[in-house]
Amino acid sequence: MKRYFRPILQSGSPKPDTAVSFAGTEQWIYTAECLARGHAPLRIGLDQVPADVIAAWTQPRGSVAGQACNQPIIMGILNVTPDSFSDGGQFNDPSFAIKHALTMQAEGAGIIDIGGESTRPGAVEVTLQDEIDRTAPVIRALASELDVPMSIDTRKTAVAEVALAAGARLVNDVSGLTFDPTLLGFCTTIDAPVCIMHSQGSPETMQINPTYDDVILDVYDFLERQMVSMIDAGISKDRIIVDPGIGFGKTIRHNLALLNKISIFHSLGVPVLLGASRKGMIRTISGAEDAQDRMPGSIAIALNALAQGIQIFRVHDVAQTRQAFDLWQAISKGDSYGA
Repeated sequence: MKRYFRPILQSGSPKPDTAVSFAGTEQWIYTAECLARGHAPLRIGLDQVPADVIAAWTQPRGSVAGQACNQPIIMGILNVTPDSFSDGGQFNDPSFAIKHALTMQAEGAGIIDIGGESTRPGAVEVTLQDEIDRTAPVIRALASELDVPMSIDTRKTAVAEVALAAGARLVNDVSGLTFDPTLLGFCTTIDAPVCIMHSQGSPETMQINPTYDDVILDVYDFLERQMVSMIDAGISKDRIIVDPGIGFGKTIRHNLALLNKISIFHSLGVPVLLGASRKGMIRTISGAEDAQDRMPGSIAIALNALAQGIQIFRVHDVAQTRQAFDLWQAISKGDSYGA
């Protein structure tokens, strides 16, 4: 029986003598949760957690394209598409896209994520040339303007290749290297981080009755298998980022289950990215029909994940998220803030 271990992260003081520090941050772990298929979760002490899992939790994460992971990294979303669910059509004009990227940098984004193909539920595939024509000019123009790295949000090797040549420094693949069979090979040739996300099905069909045996453990196993394939192909572990894929082939119950126990993915020993900004689950729970009105729900999700040690947050509302994070961290420090 395979067992899975989820760290229960805490912050502030007092920190017990037997607690261990989490991944080079001020958060710490004193207890954990053990999960297994067909069994109820069990709260356990660290003495019951295997040494290699403890090592995965405590090992400081490397930087992501120069951005340190011991503080939360905000990844600002820049969709140069006509049909993305929240901001489709707003930044089609390269001049608008460039201005928005610079604004997000000023607001506190540590990475700008640029995508030219909508992967919202029901979206259809974009041609290679259209995706390149949308993303490459913006990346090229921003390469000399931004002080923070850019990532290319794509499933396709040709798009990634042009984007990196234009100045992008990270590949963010929502298919987890399953869509384009040549993308894994390309990623072995570059010196750039690669984010693999879990999704079930394609954007056209992914929300048609998605099912899992155990969504948390199924997603974990997928990401673990993909990581093994990447490492076997020659990609160093310190270049890998994982994303559980909120909203990609998942019901609201699947999404909530993953968010509730998202710290389980720290057992993979790499940075974890969360992309839940303005997504449909916020509409379902809060009633906010317009995606532009889902910022408070997005921040609520992000703060819960921050408390669970998530390192990278892909968001639309950069300034508001940064403010929320600053306050959460100050409160966590209590009377030691500023000391």
